[in-house]
Amino acid sequence: GRRLGLWVILGSAHPLTDPHLPHNCLYAINSDGDVVERYDKRFCTGGDLRMYSPGDHLSVFEINGVRCGMLICYDIRFPELYRAYARENVQCMFHSFYNARATGPGIHTTIMRPTLQARAASNYVWVSGNNSSAYYGSWPSVFVQPDGVIARSLRFNRAGVMVNTVDTKAQLYDASGGNRQLALAGELNNGIPVSDSRSDDRTSI
Repeated sequence: GRRLGLWVILGSAHPLTDPHLPHNCLYAINSDGDVVERYDKRFCTGGDLRMYSPGDHLSVFEINGVRCGMLICYDIRFPELYRAYARENVQCMFHSFYNARATGPGIHTTIMRPTLQARAASNYVWVSGNNSSAYYGSWPSVFVQPDGVIARSLRFNRAGVMVNTVDTKAQLYDASGGNRQLALAGELNNGIPVSDSRSDDRTSI
């Protein structure tokens, strides 16, 4: 990365001393070759827990003024993590996957990309979701805009490179934008107190 002036998000296993197991982690390495942040997978599967300890923190850092965060694979099942990053005003998520052991289409092929689209649109965040290019990769790597639109995708089971632009000034569709901060603060009713939100003349059904 230093020679080319590039940042690198690198998957690894961060060692811990006994009795703790290592962390399944991502390192954010800047263009000077320095590790600026490490994310440890928060939600581990049953198989993960035989080899790894779960993490306990978010990882937020900036690349050229863009606030970024990181997640790993199974974390996608928990929208609370994306919400937590949204509270930290993260603008771009790097979500790393390894769905690569299947021999043909399966549930991951069906749900992973739409789930990433939903996470992006619900939180108005850019999402880089990379997956293995090995056969069979279940689904190809994808780059999603904050409106949920897939801006670019690699091909199934083919190695490839995407070059994308995170334009934080782009005016994209944001259906929940007007109420997102209220929701993040726990106001789930357009900011109207619950006691005032029901009509006195409502009809029982």
